[in-house]
Amino acid sequence: MGDIPVVFPTNPQWQAEGTSRIPFWAYTDHDVYKKELERLFYHGHWCYVGLEAEVPNPGDFKRTVIGERSVILTRDMDGGINVVENVCAHRGMQFCRARTGNKKELVCPYHQWNYSLKGDLQGVPFLRGVKQNGKVNGGMPKEFKTSENGLNKLKVATRGGVVFASFDHDVQSFEDYLGPEILGYFDRLFNGRKLTILGYNRQRIPGNWKLMQENIKDPYHPGLLHTWFITYGLWRADNKSALRMDEQFRHAAMISTRGNSGQKNEVTSGVTSFKESMEIQDKRLLDIVHEDWWGEPTAVMLTVFPSVIFQQQVNSVSTRHIQPNGNGTFDFVWTHFGFEDDTPEMTQRRLVQANLFGPAGFVSADDGEVIEFSQHGFEQKPYHRAVAELGGYGVEDTDHMVTETLIRGMYNYWRKVMEI
Repeated sequence: MGDIPVVFPTNPQWQAEGTSRIPFWAYTDHDVYKKELERLFYHGHWCYVGLEAEVPNPGDFKRTVIGERSVILTRDMDGGINVVENVCAHRGMQFCRARTGNKKELVCPYHQWNYSLKGDLQGVPFLRGVKQNGKVNGGMPKEFKTSENGLNKLKVATRGGVVFASFDHDVQSFEDYLGPEILGYFDRLFNGRKLTILGYNRQRIPGNWKLMQENIKDPYHPGLLHTWFITYGLWRADNKSALRMDEQFRHAAMISTRGNSGQKNEVTSGVTSFKESMEIQDKRLLDIVHEDWWGEPTAVMLTVFPSVIFQQQVNSVSTRHIQPNGNGTFDFVWTHFGFEDDTPEMTQRRLVQANLFGPAGFVSADDGEVIEFSQHGFEQKPYHRAVAELGGYGVEDTDHMVTETLIRGMYNYWRKVMEI
């Protein structure tokens, strides 16, 4: 007999102990999603905004989002980095429409309220009214102060050329937020070398935003789903590997050292994605050069909860920004970068290897598709649950990939903050 449908609760509660069985409503319930925005994106957390290299000059700006709230990253005329909310203090208009650009000031087109790049209100038309026939008409009340009517300014943290921001000015320091273990892997990639922007990819994925965090906390699937990874040894279950988390289990690093390229053994037996005889025409895709800053690992995938993934897969490095726009869809923005001291040959190598990733990448296209189909399954059967029990029921660091411990860890933290 098939499953017997049950009434979907209006106030969902996690019925099972632990986090190895994840209810489907966690991906489909609208009220849960709204609560996530408030508790995970707008309070108590640092969210990724961009790279300093995207706003290199005074006056440069970039429009982006935190959760569903539009924000603007600016470099002010003094060279400082700021993040302000894209909502005019007058009548609430999202006034910035350009994605990037250079301006000396921010002006709302509706009523021409004028702000500095730091978010301070500089001018209001007709502030003191209009003089007509010897009489002053209108104007703002005398107690109105421009100093009290600027844009909403976010708390900003910069480290290694990366910009994070928070609506919550009481949030803990960025370094404490990451914790020493994850901060070490962050500093491995963003080690003080000046960054250069190589390009962007953008896609809309019809799935819940948490599924992308899960995907990059899941070392189990790459050697099964992705032909590129298992066939060419870029990410396989028999690679030397490690999984590391912060103390609260919200952030994670998946670390792997390339090996066993093209070799058939027990981890490839019966795996349909392994193509022993597959050959690539463009050999540049596997023109991998070891870089001193790597150390031993050839790949580190770093998830910083809730909003960003930092990718180092051999010579391809990028940020991946998760931008929710509904409980069943999110935008995914890739920023591919390099380093100012890269040789032209290394820059070209990074660009070529970036073809493994992004919306049409030889690897990442698989992820977008399975996330979409997962969301379809959740919506079809919202009273059911997912099983994340590979490696057991607990949450712990490991030195192997055959586990779903990082997913269990994320939901351990999620349940605590969400009080579910």
